[in-house]
Formats: sequence, structure tokens, C-alpha cells
Amino acid sequence: MTTENSSTARSPRMPAPPLKKALKKNQGIKKNMEDCAAELSTVNATVKKDMKAGITLRQGKKALVQSERVESQVQDCAIKLDEVNKTLEQEIDDHNKRDSELREITEKLSVAERTLSDTEDVLASVNQAMEEAKQRSLQDAATGIPNRDLFNVRIEQAIALARRNNWVLAVMFIDLDRFKLINDTYGHAIGDEVLQAVAQRMQGRVRFEDTLCRYGGDEFLYLLVNPQGLESIQRVAEEMFERVAQPVIIGDLTLTVEPSIGIALYPNDGDTSLELVANADAAMYRAKNTKAGYTLFDRVKDHSNRV
Repeated sequence: MTTENSSTARSPRMPAPPLKKALKKNQGIKKNMEDCAAELSTVNATVKKDMKAGITLRQGKKALVQSERVESQVQDCAIKLDEVNKTLEQEIDDHNKRDSELREITEKLSVAERTLSDTEDVLASVNQAMEEAKQRSLQDAATGIPNRDLFNVRIEQAIALARRNNWVLAVMFIDLDRFKLINDTYGHAIGDEVLQAVAQRMQGRVRFEDTLCRYGGDEFLYLLVNPQGLESIQRVAEEMFERVAQPVIIGDLTLTVEPSIGIALYPNDGDTSLELVANADAAMYRAKNTKAGYTLFDRVKDHSNRV
């Protein structure tokens, strides 16, 4: 009993390529011509032999018919062979054209691959340039630390987290006393070096989750995310004061600035970024006026500076 098992079924044979078929046909026709030539030679040899022995008219006619039949077969084979040869020539020509087209396609593909590679390199350079431009747009050019735009993003994110997690935030408004005198006396180039030195000192104290930015001029903002209690906040303020107050040596110059620091806490002193910055600014002015170094925002004492 037979089954339709796929493992025993034969796969359908693929048709032979036209060139291969033509070559095979050419060989078959040549074989037929060789057979006809051999037969014709045999007929001629027989006729010659019979003629020597005395051939009859009937035998002569029979040999002539046989010879004509073989010659006709030879002519037919010659016609077929000519057709096959033309087919072979056409197939070879087509094959050469396909080879030429394939080489052309390969060359175009190679060019396209090189172009794609170049494009990818350009795109990578553009992306890198865009990323660098983005970083520059969020960095203060003079000090290299975050600028006000990045601080605004960070404080909004921190407030959202603080609301969800019941955290405390602290915003310090830091102003450099006597910086204007240094700028006016020694010029902006020296002033920029002082800003850079002070900014890097403060940045060295900043935790990963916190943000220090240059707010503008000689003013800085420092955001502390979820500090561990008021004592911790005051300890950070004292450390910032000490870092800023250290002398800055530029060539033969020894320059000193001291900060005035105002502190506002979320949520007690404000629940928006604008309110927190404004209240920290108000507390900073009280620290400057009282030369206290740093002060916490007080709604009674600093009421005139509130938004």
C-alpha cells in the first residue's frame, strides 16, 4: 500500500537553464550528423562494391534512395544545428549582458555601501555635535557648571518627587561679596578666573542628586534633594561658605571673596520653584546685610522680599 509520505515523495526537478538545454541539444544533433555521415559512408562503400561486382538497376535505385534519405537527414541536422548555434550565441550574449549588468549592479551597490557608510559617519558627527550643543546650552560658559535653564528643569523634577515622597528640599541662594570690586579693579578676565575657581570648589561638594548652577553674574543657586534634617542643611551651608572664602591665587594676585547664603525650604517656605528661589534670595539679602554668612528664610523678617 502506498502512502503520501513527504519523505518518500520526489522533489520536482527544476527546469534546466536555456543555455544548458541548448548545449545538450547541440550535442544530440552532432551525434545524429555523425551517425548519418557514417551511414552515408556505408552506403557509398556498398554501392562501390556492388558496382565492381556488377550492380543491377534496381539495386542502384535503392542505393540512390538510401543515399538521398541520409543526405536529407544530414541537411536537416545541419539546419537544426544552425538554429541551435544561433540559440547558443543568443544565450551567450544574454549571459554576457547579465554578467555585465551584475557587475554594474555590484559596482553601484559598492558605491551605495560607501555612501551609506559616509552618511552614517556624518550622521554620527551631527548627533554628537547636537548633543554637545545641547550640553553647552545647559552649561554656563564661564564656569562649566549647569546654567539657570538646567536648574529650572532639575528643581521642577525635584518638587514633583518631593510631593510624591513627602521629601524636604533646600534651595540656597549664594551671592559673592566683593566680587564686583575685583572685576572693576582687575578686569573681567581675572573676574572670570575667580568665578571658575569658586564654582569648581562648590561643585566638589555637590552630591549626584543635587544641582549647583550659576544663576547670573556672581550669583549661584544650590538645590539639595531630600537633605537629612535642618542640621545637615546648616552644615552644608557652613561648608559652602568655607570653600568659597578660601583665597584664590591667580599669578601674583591673592584674591578673596566671601559668600552670603540665603536658604529656603520646601514645602514650608514655598511649594513652587519661583517662590523658593525668591525666598532664598530674600534670605540671602538679610545674610548680606547682617554679615551672618548664611540665614534661613523667615516669613516675618523677610516678608518685604517675598513674591
